Amino acid sequence: MSGCPFHFTRRGFLGLAGLAAAAGAGFGARGVIEKVTGLESGRAQKAEPFWGKHQAGIVTPTQNNTYFAVFDLVTDKRDEVIALLKKWTDASARMAKGQTADSADQADPGDALGLPPSRLTITFGFGPSLFTKGGKDRYGLASKQPEALADLPKFNGDQLVPEHTGGDLSVQACADDPQVAFHAVRQLARLADYTAQIRWTQAGFMSAPPGETARNLMGFKDGTGNPSIADPAAMDKVVWIGREGPDWLQGGSYMVARRIRIALEHWDRMKLAFQEQTVGRYKLSGAPLGMKGEFDKANFDATDKDGNPLIPENSHLRLAAATNNDGAQILRRPYSYNDGVNFTAERWPPWRQGMEYDAGLMFVCYQRDPRTGFIKIFDKLSKFDMMNQFATHVGGGLFACPGGAGEGGYIGQRLFEAA
Repeated sequence: MSGCPFHFTRRGFLGLAGLAAAAGAGFGARGVIEKVTGLESGRAQKAEPFWGKHQAGIVTPTQNNTYFAVFDLVTDKRDEVIALLKKWTDASARMAKGQTADSADQADPGDALGLPPSRLTITFGFGPSLFTKGGKDRYGLASKQPEALADLPKFNGDQLVPEHTGGDLSVQACADDPQVAFHAVRQLARLADYTAQIRWTQAGFMSAPPGETARNLMGFKDGTGNPSIADPAAMDKVVWIGREGPDWLQGGSYMVARRIRIALEHWDRMKLAFQEQTVGRYKLSGAPLGMKGEFDKANFDATDKDGNPLIPENSHLRLAAATNNDGAQILRRPYSYNDGVNFTAERWPPWRQGMEYDAGLMFVCYQRDPRTGFIKIFDKLSKFDMMNQFATHVGGGLFACPGGAGEGGYIGQRLFEAA
């Protein structure tokens, strides 16, 4: 409201609403305090720090929801790209604290007013096309493009849709409330104005009981083999780019995103034993076949009474295991997605039927180098994984996520100042 002396935040609005509701219900002063302080408790109230050496949303404990968006720049002016990144950085820092995207509160559409921060994180990435496109050095950044930042190779079975692949700038908003995540991307799109436009998006969800590993739509636990985000040494080894990378990328990470459509209508008809052999784990416990605990080390030498491997040679677990890929590891941060049902005479091979779910996995992973991480692992999976008869990669991209920003700076500052 023009001329209003108050500065509203999402959290502040919630507090006022709580006070009004309590007063209207006839609560006394103590009741009002208990109501407001109660609203301030719990996981949803927590704000994740935005500023720091690393970007948030990479080793942050996974939130329940994501809204992933990729933008194409529509300006040829370097200064306008810098101005956009500055606006996005400032807006993201504000929204992570539960505030509106900018100080001009009347510009906020109000869809998230009253909602707490919900552990919102916003993670930015730079695609190969930010540096060069069609052989052209777009913004004087070509000399700073790392060799590892190139379009992913075409893998066996890929059916990538161009409109859902690639892009200049990636934005992944994660939060425990889906409306907070969507609101964040919506505000960044608004602030992009005539500088950038959305190329493609994907909403996702992934939740689990406290202390347990989340399950994907196939019903199996997803991320059991991850290195521990609580182990800084493991994160330095697997995730964070060190001195081997350019200065602007040190403290950052390479992100691979893949939209994987899963033939759930056919997977659901498979017998449990077949599903478990496909994955290489027991569905209920998540333990490797032949073991009892989810985090037990897989015994790839174990055989059944007929001498056959307990964990099949073409199971997902065996093919993806670090011990079978020269130690290659990635940090998985995937989300399931469900975009409804399509009615068609054809479906992604090898299946054919009239009804199909447009659902699956928005696979996201981080690593120091995609060539020794995702590419090395998935090259083998794409050729031999039993799961390929149900999963089809239909979109995605590779993005370099620079290190975090210090307060007053902006994401990507070291890149643009060095070029």
